[in-house]
Amino acid sequence: SAPPRGPRSPLHCLCPILPTNMTSNSNLSNMKRLVEQLKLEASVERIKVSQAAADLQQYCLQNAGKDALLVGVPTGSNPFREPRSCAVV
Repeated sequence: SAPPRGPRSPLHCLCPILPTNMTSNSNLSNMKRLVEQLKLEASVERIKVSQAAADLQQYCLQNAGKDALLVGVPTGSNPFREPRSCAVV
């Protein structure tokens, strides 16, 4: 059978992603940094996935004419073309 685990700190219930030993042994400055990071992440403006997908689709359609993968690259301006070889006879 597994050995009994020690009591968990109350903070572990709030931050289940942190290992138990980190929550019980960490200092106040680490926890303040974590709280600031969580506040920052919570303040990020979010939009629905359906809206993000619609915006992305609209962007792709508006810029399709400029996409070299869709319209190709003119031969004269293609920096990736094979260099011409010189044959000596």
